[in-house]
Amino acid sequence: MHCLSAILIVCLAALSVVQTDGFSAVQKRAQYTRTTALQLWPAVKEAANTDSVEQDDDNKQSALLKKLFDTTGSSSPRSTSQTDALGQKISEIEESEESGIPPEVLKPFSLLILSQFILFLGVGAVIPAIPLYGQSIGLSSASNGIVISTPAVALLLVSRFSGVFADKGRKGAMMSGMFIIAIADAGTAFSNNLATLVVARLGLGLGRGLAEAGERGMLTDLANRTPKLRGRALAIQQASVAIGIAIGAPAGGFIVEEYGVRSSFLCVSAAAIAALGLYALLPETVDNSMKSDAESTSSEESSIDNKADWMQLLKTSQTWRSLTLCQAGVSVGYACKIAIIPILASTYLGGATGAGLLLSAAGLSGLGGAVIGGTLSDQIGSRKAAALSGTTSGFALALIPIGLTLQDRIGSDAFTTVMGGPDASIFAGLVILWSVAVAAQGPALTSLGQLNAKKGSEATSLGLPRAAGDATYIAAPLILGAVSDSFGDAIPGAACGVAGLAIVLGSAALFTIEDGKE
Repeated sequence: MHCLSAILIVCLAALSVVQTDGFSAVQKRAQYTRTTALQLWPAVKEAANTDSVEQDDDNKQSALLKKLFDTTGSSSPRSTSQTDALGQKISEIEESEESGIPPEVLKPFSLLILSQFILFLGVGAVIPAIPLYGQSIGLSSASNGIVISTPAVALLLVSRFSGVFADKGRKGAMMSGMFIIAIADAGTAFSNNLATLVVARLGLGLGRGLAEAGERGMLTDLANRTPKLRGRALAIQQASVAIGIAIGAPAGGFIVEEYGVRSSFLCVSAAAIAALGLYALLPETVDNSMKSDAESTSSEESSIDNKADWMQLLKTSQTWRSLTLCQAGVSVGYACKIAIIPILASTYLGGATGAGLLLSAAGLSGLGGAVIGGTLSDQIGSRKAAALSGTTSGFALALIPIGLTLQDRIGSDAFTTVMGGPDASIFAGLVILWSVAVAAQGPALTSLGQLNAKKGSEATSLGLPRAAGDATYIAAPLILGAVSDSFGDAIPGAACGVAGLAIVLGSAALFTIEDGKE
């Protein structure tokens, strides 16, 4: 009950912030319109200097501004050169608006970021409980592995359907998915055997598939309105998720100790309900003007599904093939983080405490990586940013076996830290470097996908690399575990080397394509 009350208080405060932000947005919009009108006045006056308007100066200004902004009214004809001059002036003023985020984008984007933060507070709370929950109901390690991988299986199975569904309406997918997440985590909390637990986790995967498809589509819609800030906007979204997890994880550990392991899943349900309420306040972005170009003719409408067909994308687009390969490599890296790095950290950093500190440090360092990636994406292009950061993250993991064997060449005392294990500084440094680089790659990959997503089928298109990542994540822990069992004694961290190689190969595919939209 304490965790539910805390989340409710956070939500009430959040709604207050959103209302204040909405009022500010209205003020900014009015100021923006007035400023733009004053800037355009000389051009309007020149464009209409042939009109016979017999009014005083004040009435003339009002009439001419009305002609500019009220396109439905009648006006005297203007010459082509005057119209072109006016259009050029409008373009110059639009380009001069450096801040660039119109209020109709800022408010829904802020709401979306806030809802993501609240949701991942709950998700962070459940992270410490996942390995313990299976044990608490008597599951073996193998059965626990099945439970952990079940949501990924469901995500893969519904990825295509959820993308198509989200392209028909972002809010419908987001709200229905979040409702299913709330029910599934409550079901997890009250499960007592493997069968009911698997059903509940399948429901979680279904809910995540729908909600995440809608979120990706809405982020794309909003980012398309502010293309110059696309990378940084995506970095803010990724940072909000990371901050939520960073705060929620230690809080979840406390909740588990005080109220039991099941209570953490109820925290996710409460956070999902709060996010559902915030989603209800969001506008539907599929039906607004940012989609009008994609639906201008019926022939274009009938061809949308074919354009976004995954097999068609893979056959005809080198960009989407490269994105798919790159995302698969990224998923191998995340599988290494879950299955291999905690074991190595426990060995080389003095036990579970050292391992927990390393993972926390890696998560926090990812906040800086997200900012770096978003800025690089806006400055040098999303493809270059994704390729460079991905290559860096791959080499960071690939170098771990070398770092762990340096003690044999230089001496075991050279890299011993106060936390206990040999080679701790090299190992920890490489893990943190991987975390920064992979966090930087995230906004760049998403931006590249958004730029090349098919009009009207953005969520479906963006679901392709995500599905490839989910499929890889199902098999990667088993493969890395087998490598570790076979070669781990002779080559410490061998599985990290394999994961790093997979990331480098996936990122290398990005060097084969060109910048921008294909």
